Amino acid sequence: MALRKIITLPDARLRLKCAPVPAIDASIRALMDDMLETMYAAPGIGLAAIQIAVPKRVLVLDVAKREDENSAPSPLCIVNPEILWTSEELSTYQEGCLSIPDFFEDVERPARVRARYLDHHGRAQEIEAEGILATCLQHEIDHLNGILFIDHLSRLKRDRITRKFAKTAKHGGPSRKSGASKEDAAAGPGA
Repeated sequence: MALRKIITLPDARLRLKCAPVPAIDASIRALMDDMLETMYAAPGIGLAAIQIAVPKRVLVLDVAKREDENSAPSPLCIVNPEILWTSEELSTYQEGCLSIPDFFEDVERPARVRARYLDHHGRAQEIEAEGILATCLQHEIDHLNGILFIDHLSRLKRDRITRKFAKTAKHGGPSRKSGASKEDAAAGPGA
């Protein structure tokens, strides 16, 4: 396993639509293992492959500590996810993103979702999620489609954040090996 560099706004790769993974082989499993190590080190509760500059439909999640700080890690490795159903009921969580460090905002999303995906071993799985897991899953799938959580905010807020990160990058702002230190307190990490 290896710690990977997390790319941050305004990196244009964050807007790429990721390609499906044709088969889960040793290289994809190694990618997922690296992503988990990177996510935990950040610290975060979710990470999409594009956030480490790999445009593949792969994400990892672990909301166990967010739900109960005494719980053991419970990672999910998800390849080629597809949302099958979303509830009409909405919920709001404060989201953050490892690719948009130190910025948190309330985002409204469907409260429950059902998704289909391939797991670490290439087996087809379905998951029905609610609460923080549903929010995190939607956040990370958005990443695979080139959508950032700030896209769910008003245009004014989104433009303000985008300008801030562009200005920081232009002036040689800090580069981060991992992401926001508050990531585990936010719903979406990347976020």
